[in-house]
Amino acid sequence: MSARARPPVRTPARLHRRAGRLRRTTAVPLLLLSALLATGLSLSPAAADPEPAGENLLVNPGFEAADGDGFADCWQRAGWGDNTYEYSLTADARSGDRAARLTVTDWTSGDRKIMIKETAACAPEVEPGAQYDLAVHYTSTTDNTVFTAFRHDPQQGWLYWTDLKTLPAAGTYTRAEVRTPQVPEGTDRIAWGVTVYGGGGTVTLDDAEMTAVEVEPQEPPDPGAPGARGTWEVQRMDAKARAMHFVQLHNGKVLMIAGSGNDPDRFEAGTFTSHLYDPATGEMTDVDTPEDLFCSGHVQLEDGRVLVMGGNLDYPAADGSHGYKGLKSSYVFDPATNEYTRVNDMNTGHWYPSATVLGNGDVLSLGGLDEKSEGTVTAEYFSSDEQRWLGLHEVNQTWSFWGLYPSMILLQDGRLFYSGSHVFGNGLPGTGASLYDYGTGTVTDVPGLRRKDERDQSMSVLLPPAQRQRVATFGGGNVDSNPAAHRLTDLIDLSVPDPAYTPGPDLPRGHYADGTPQKGDEGKMYVSAVILPDGTVLETGGALHNRAVPVHETSIFDPATDTFTPVAPDPEPRGYHSGSLLLPDGRVLSYGDNPGDGSYSTTLSLYSPPYLSKGPRPEIAPPASREWRYGTENRITVSGGGQITKAALIRPEAVTHSSDPNQRYVDLPMTVHGEAPGGGTEIGLNLTDNPNLAPPGWYMLFVTDANGVPSVAQWVKVEGEEEAARTLRAGTDTDAPSPRAGTGDGSGKAERGKAGNGKARGGEDRGGKHAHHRPAAEDVEAWVDGCDRSYGDPSQCVPGVFPEEVKGSAAKCRWLDGQGWRPFTVHGRDRHKLDTDRDGTACGRGDRGGPIG
Repeated sequence: MSARARPPVRTPARLHRRAGRLRRTTAVPLLLLSALLATGLSLSPAAADPEPAGENLLVNPGFEAADGDGFADCWQRAGWGDNTYEYSLTADARSGDRAARLTVTDWTSGDRKIMIKETAACAPEVEPGAQYDLAVHYTSTTDNTVFTAFRHDPQQGWLYWTDLKTLPAAGTYTRAEVRTPQVPEGTDRIAWGVTVYGGGGTVTLDDAEMTAVEVEPQEPPDPGAPGARGTWEVQRMDAKARAMHFVQLHNGKVLMIAGSGNDPDRFEAGTFTSHLYDPATGEMTDVDTPEDLFCSGHVQLEDGRVLVMGGNLDYPAADGSHGYKGLKSSYVFDPATNEYTRVNDMNTGHWYPSATVLGNGDVLSLGGLDEKSEGTVTAEYFSSDEQRWLGLHEVNQTWSFWGLYPSMILLQDGRLFYSGSHVFGNGLPGTGASLYDYGTGTVTDVPGLRRKDERDQSMSVLLPPAQRQRVATFGGGNVDSNPAAHRLTDLIDLSVPDPAYTPGPDLPRGHYADGTPQKGDEGKMYVSAVILPDGTVLETGGALHNRAVPVHETSIFDPATDTFTPVAPDPEPRGYHSGSLLLPDGRVLSYGDNPGDGSYSTTLSLYSPPYLSKGPRPEIAPPASREWRYGTENRITVSGGGQITKAALIRPEAVTHSSDPNQRYVDLPMTVHGEAPGGGTEIGLNLTDNPNLAPPGWYMLFVTDANGVPSVAQWVKVEGEEEAARTLRAGTDTDAPSPRAGTGDGSGKAERGKAGNGKARGGEDRGGKHAHHRPAAEDVEAWVDGCDRSYGDPSQCVPGVFPEEVKGSAAKCRWLDGQGWRPFTVHGRDRHKLDTDRDGTACGRGDRGGPIG
């Protein structure tokens, strides 16, 4: 297959109902069975099965009672798509007289399920926050089989919840068991069952079980205890690193990229820097840096190397003839050698490009400024197979300008969600958020984002767990109009047919450097948001205005309840060119601050969240294998701490400018196997078989106990089979079913949904085809970063528009003085009237008859 035929993994033809899924279509039961046995998956015979741990909550668990339609009472026939299927009750039972059987043949798309009926009489009641052990005995002729769970929300009805475990082919009755994640808030019942997808096959079920997991009672947290709000430690770096790109490497070190560090003198001298920071020792190591990677894009590749794209070709001209210009260059940083190696150039320059890793391990990059300081409309595609950027006409082009650092989050069906978070000025035309299908070239607006033109340096994050497909967008402002940044949080559920943002809780108010508390709608831009091992999100840092007025506020957002809990704020200002990332030990590293006077903070703040003061930590023994395959159970041994309630993979961050669209928390449903031979508890962790949920690469593996205390991470590498993780199969059904509540009626009718409007931005119907010309770049303001370059030097920032409350020349000079400015040169038009004596120095002693301040 040619490189051009390798778009990201798209899965509509294999959409598991209510969830996009990638499915192998060729059954290879012997090979898969061998692989699963190698990971330690139990395939014990029925005689060795354990007794249920508690009351079985299911009605008719043995399928003995029949309903009026000739199938098992309290079990339904469900599914969708183009396939032939047959349901029956068979005498080939493990116990009793009957078992339930499903045969799927002539499969083209969709799936079929045997599920608990979604009725109050059949679906068990559950408690939010609780966990349940599910089990069933089965035989199967196919490994295209999975546990699937739905949940009932009294307000929204039945909703897809998650897939829990892939089941291998089994010629004799085999017990499959799995523990659910904690039941989400707003859930009163669940229904679950077994799904057959892909190439079809026969599955027979008998003796199902569902029991509640008993959790050891925990002491409620003491809000006055030491560490209850978390603690910060500030470190001064020996290296004068002006880094604004931080990447967590799988060897535990952090790559800090500065390039010229927003310092034109370093640019002119060709002084470009990167550093390696070791959180365990505090050691800082210099790295030879080939070009000005200031304001580049970056992402981890499947093998743990870092792909760095674009950067700064030139600083703005003093005469205003051009702004920042983008590099075409691209490099790969190898943690094994601490060296950059150049790969082929991109098709155009990119300053402030996005970088999103796809389910096949490839990388899509969009947006930024080109070599002429114009907004580039060229999409760039890096092939992981070929280790190169594809040529212009090898890439599906919509010729859309996506802005600067557009937040492009990969969804479970292979599409990208542009959340509306970006850098500099207004949002995109339309609603400000959209769904983008690279394979077809379609872009569909998504409604509901409030103040879409004030989402400059907001931050968006795919909320834990990734399986829920919910995104939160925190705060934001606008460096061009420079209003006071706001407190808005907007939430969106992207698993529903017609997703739309809905208002979330406002960010908590913080305080300013002098201790003055925020009031009213005052919020912050330059927001950092970090996924934590316990499934919450830390948000921190920020400022009220363009490179001015730092806001000290930190809180923890809980996606289970959609609430914020204020915690200890970072004592250091963290505005423009700041960021935060999760370390493998569970702490959070925050860095940077580049206010309008051009100075740069070289401090690092290390935050210990409250969970590190709640008691002893569980410990994961080094896994027998660090290479995990999609759709497999992987056994680990855990000791210490309390009862384990969560396990997850967290993708290491590569963050800059309030942007890391690849950050994600992938839930790992557990199977608890009991005491390990050498001590501790042996737990099987079930990895999704959908690479779009967990793109290939290195992840931090955490477990969390009932106290909410996480382990230190172990590193594991998620890998896919060549067929599953690399190639878009032919015959993809672009009329994917729209995911709706419920599991279908078993009628055999495929449900069809919207596949996009086929229109690229600008209204031309390209349908994902090549254009044989290269459209012009998008015109942007010369000073796209909101700074008036008639004053100071390019690293400094007199705002193009002052805050609304700052009026008059003297007030503007006082405001600038409060941001650390001192008299500065005027080398262009003095449109703010800051140089009243016209001596070439603004806000000097001779202006306004004396010193300002």
